[in-house]
Amino acid sequence: MLKPRFGTYEFECGTDEAGRGCLAGPVTAAAVILPNDFTNQLLNDSKQLSELNRDILRPIIESQSVTFSIAHVFQEEIDTINILNASILAMHKCIEKLSMCPEHIIVDGNRFKPYANIPHQTIIKGDGKYLNIAAASILAKTYRDAYMCEIHHEYPMYNWKQNKGYPTKEHREAIKKHGITKYHRKSFRLLDEQFQLDI
Repeated sequence: MLKPRFGTYEFECGTDEAGRGCLAGPVTAAAVILPNDFTNQLLNDSKQLSELNRDILRPIIESQSVTFSIAHVFQEEIDTINILNASILAMHKCIEKLSMCPEHIIVDGNRFKPYANIPHQTIIKGDGKYLNIAAASILAKTYRDAYMCEIHHEYPMYNWKQNKGYPTKEHREAIKKHGITKYHRKSFRLLDEQFQLDI
């Protein structure tokens, strides 16, 4: 069972992102404040759950949270400021969009920049330890997946509906065959042989 919170603050926000390792599309973050008495036996790190269970949990989190929000940072900005800064920016954006200001922020991973002088704590594998980070991981993943399924219809040859923009063999083969789209991250190594020169 995941712990309800890290600190003793009444309004502690958990935040996480999805899509950091993708070749295309945005990095998406979510921020969630859960009520003190929130419990859910199913809730866990989004990577440990099936798509079906993530989809079951999303409306539960949305309806039972004190407040939640989601933010995308798109590929053009990722290429400009790099993926780490874009991930942190996405988390800042969604914290800013919350309907109330959190007293404390806990972040999945080990990198974060202070936000609005609110105390924060980074937690490695936090999405498998704390309910509010796990909830944020579910929302970030489901909202990003939904976005990738939308743009799949524009470029079906990359099969983003299945691979969601991650560097699968199928996705890399499609890049080789069709080139890149406006949704691809040009600063990423899109093909294995991208930096090899024939001399």
